[in-house]
Amino acid sequence: MKLANVTGVGTGRDEHSGQDVIVVFVTHRVPRERLRDEDVVPDVLEGVPVSVLAIGEVDAQSGGT
Repeated sequence: MKLANVTGVGTGRDEHSGQDVIVVFVTHRVPRERLRDEDVVPDVLEGVPVSVLAIGEVDAQSGGT
């Protein structure tokens, strides 16, 4: 999903309803009215509800142990 502010996409379960959802990870939440129409995350994708989760900036980490 190539939208401004989106860092990743996954699947999950809504913590309130228990329903399966598509989770869209964003750096920070932005009010809908401040986004361009093409950057708004849809409420539903292919019939599956979408949940937006703000996680901050994502940086690559080294895998050393």
